[in-house]
Amino acid sequence: MTILCVRFQLPSADEAALPGLLGLLEEFTPVVEALPPDGALADLRGAERYFGRSAVELASVIRVRALALHGVDCAIGAGPGPMLARIALRAARPGLTCEVPEDPDGIAEFLADRAVGVLPGVGTATARTLCDYGLDTLGRVAGAPVSTLQRLVGAKAGRELHEKANGIDRGRVVPNGISRSLATERPFSLDELDPDRHRRALLSAAEELGTRLRAVDKVCRTLTLTVRYADRTATTRTRTLKEPTAHSAALTRTAYEMYDALGLQRARVRSLLLRAESLGPAEQASYQLTFDPADEKLRRIEEAADRVRAKFGAGAVMPGALAA
Repeated sequence: MTILCVRFQLPSADEAALPGLLGLLEEFTPVVEALPPDGALADLRGAERYFGRSAVELASVIRVRALALHGVDCAIGAGPGPMLARIALRAARPGLTCEVPEDPDGIAEFLADRAVGVLPGVGTATARTLCDYGLDTLGRVAGAPVSTLQRLVGAKAGRELHEKANGIDRGRVVPNGISRSLATERPFSLDELDPDRHRRALLSAAEELGTRLRAVDKVCRTLTLTVRYADRTATTRTRTLKEPTAHSAALTRTAYEMYDALGLQRARVRSLLLRAESLGPAEQASYQLTFDPADEKLRRIEEAADRVRAKFGAGAVMPGALAA
């Protein structure tokens, strides 16, 4: 085992604790990739040789330290590659490490009976298409001809799907920092049924993200919405923006579109989490030129509002819908 995929049991997706937990992993290896809001990948190839212990044994030490130093338990998946470690994490439970065997036969046996939807990158629509043709498990996908998969999901996707189902893991752990994303959560004091209150919470979250991005001269390329329900389940949707932006109106519009696409009917919502991801320097971002006077007016108002907030505080200026 060389790769660990760790999910920390943080209360209510409290990301404030994540940097410290990433630091804990970095005591074992410098190759750590943050997976906000509560996870990380760690490449332990060097650590195994240095400490003379397997990745699963090191996982036990990491779990004990996380509990002792941060009061946080974790579930851990271990595998020869990042994809296999992520799949193993799905079968892990807090306090346990689920490991994928390293030999090809062991990998094939581990994957054979698992639903095709557990593969990273396989979304609901792709999984539904495969299931319609009886390819509902990874074992069946692995045994299907590549040409058949390519006809169903496309040439490149079909080839990659066949490789992944056969346990071929070409991924690698890319060290990054928690700063590559910004997030804000809007919890409700009581489980909320009113869609108007949901939208006001999204407006507030998007305004905050836009302000924070502009304050550090960053733009984001993707936006992720996580809706947490009263039964502790959650739905997550991610959308790539038309262009990198820190414009609050664009972030709000995208958040509304993702929320509306969920088609929630009388859903008891406990909290809404909005995350700006794939951050980059604002000065390096390219923009589509526009001659829309309304958009230009909004941007000038936004600049003036940022100056007022910088002088008098975050609550000095807010959208009228939030003033009440």
